[in-house]
Amino acid sequence: MIRHLVLWKLEASTREEKEIVVEELRARFAALVPQIDGTERLDIRADLGSTEGNWDVVLDSDYRDEEALEYYQAHPAHLEVVQYVKSVVTARACIDFSDRAALA
Repeated sequence: MIRHLVLWKLEASTREEKEIVVEELRARFAALVPQIDGTERLDIRADLGSTEGNWDVVLDSDYRDEEALEYYQAHPAHLEVVQYVKSVVTARACIDFSDRAALA
């Protein structure tokens, strides 16, 4: 199992605007799970907004193995969602890991 975490800072500035973007992200990413083999779980969560400097949104997802993650990342449906994401975020951070992963 591979866990894929992506953090985003949103371009939206008000809480209401951010909520709209988060709901759109949830809908778009949820639609990917049944389309992309090897995608085990995919969850979008918004920061509480109570700590200055926190990232706004996290994508927390699991994949059967590294090949499934690579397949997901190159899948046309995912690439379409990526275009939307790029239009609403100002910064991105990511980490992929498994229980077996170790620093090289």
